[in-house]
This record gives sequence, C-alpha cells and structure tokens, in this order.
Amino acid sequence: MRRKVIAGNWKMNMLPNEAISCVDELAKLVKDTENEVVLCVPYTDLFYAILTAQNTNIKIGAQNMHFEEKGAYTGEVSGPMLKSIGVEYVIIGHSERRQYFAETDETVNKKVKAAHKYGLKPIVCVGETLEQKEAGETTNVITTQTRLALDGLSKEQVEGTIIAYEPIWAIGTGKTATSEDANNSIKEIRKEIAKNYGQEVADRVIIQYGGSVKSGNAKELFTTSDIDGGLVGGASLKADEFAKIVNFDK
Repeated sequence: MRRKVIAGNWKMNMLPNEAISCVDELAKLVKDTENEVVLCVPYTDLFYAILTAQNTNIKIGAQNMHFEEKGAYTGEVSGPMLKSIGVEYVIIGHSERRQYFAETDETVNKKVKAAHKYGLKPIVCVGETLEQKEAGETTNVITTQTRLALDGLSKEQVEGTIIAYEPIWAIGTGKTATSEDANNSIKEIRKEIAKNYGQEVADRVIIQYGGSVKSGNAKELFTTSDIDGGLVGGASLKADEFAKIVNFDK
C-alpha cells in the first residue's frame, strides 16, 4: 500500500517570520495524520522552517537545486548545501521552472540524479499545456517527460522518486482535472515506469496530482486508485486550508 504524500509548494511567498508561524500552526493541525506532510519553501525560509518543524511530523523541502556539487554558478544552491541544513525533499522540473527559467528534460534528469546522489528525495513535475491537451497529446507528453527524467536511474532510485503530475493548464487557474482524468493520466505514467523498470517498481512509485488542489476536491482526487496525494500550491499558504487537505481521510 503506497503512502499518501501531500506536499505544499509555497513558491515565492512567505518571509521567515510568516514561515515560522505557518509551520507552527500547521503542526498542531496535522499531528495525528498518517499521511506524509511536506512543505517546500523558499531558500530564505528553509532553516527557519526546519527548526520550527523539529519534533513534528512535517518534512521540509526546497523548490529547486543545481545539479553540480559546487562551482561558479552565481545564485544557485547545491544538493549538499540543502542536505547540510536538514532539507529532505526537493521539487525538480516544476512547469514554472521550465517556462520561465529554461529548464529542459536534460537538466531535470541531471538534477534528479544529483538529488539521489546527495540523499534528497526528488519530487519531479510533469504535465501538459492546454494546447497539448486539446491536441490529444497528454499521454505522449507526460510519459516522455517521465521517461527522460528517470533516465539512467537504478530501480531503487526510481522507487525513491516522487512524480507529480501537474497539468499546466490547471496550475493556479482554479481549473482542476476531473478525478477520473487525473487518475487515468497517472495510470499512464505508472505504465511507462512499468515498461522501463518493471511492474513491481511502478506499483511502489508515489505519483501525486497537482493543479488547483483544495480542501473541497482533495478527498475525491486522493481516493482514486493511482493518485498518491498531491503537490499543493496556493492552498498550502494557509495552515488551516492545507491541514484540511492533509486530513482529507479523517
């Protein structure tokens, strides 16, 4: 039985004092959940969030990382830097990184390999645009992105990678894929993993849904056969709302 992993992506929001307050409030609201709770916060909040989350069931993740260990990469942060302060998860290849910062399938793959090398758990984002969806290319786009992101990984590393299916047309738009459509897309991702790494590995990989997830639709999405939790954007900025999503099964 795969565990549900519900991760919040704060994007470029929250000052350190706000992060401390939010983590502190959230910890009280999710202390009894059996689901994995992750908050992926801006770099400036990481240390404060990790300190505040100590002795709670909240894990802290970063929103990006460079694939090199160190070097002349002004403004970048490496895997060892994240690991050194207690970061456990890292989002890789979010559509906003691909769209605004020229991330490619190749750099995503390098970052996934680096995350595993330095002991971080990658949450790899895949998803189609509205144009691709309307052209009937959803399955091809997301399975190709998945295959290229995982290229060269061992079976054990694949099992330790979370895939987040985030249809780009649903991110921050208020539009959400139906639970059936989201589940079917995730089934296709799982089939692609099975084709390349075997059914046993595919059955163990956690695949989340992301795209305007909120307390009102979380239960419907997360109780389908193949959706293993969510990568939550705006709704994760409010502790009470995010707690309702985490506690969808209560």
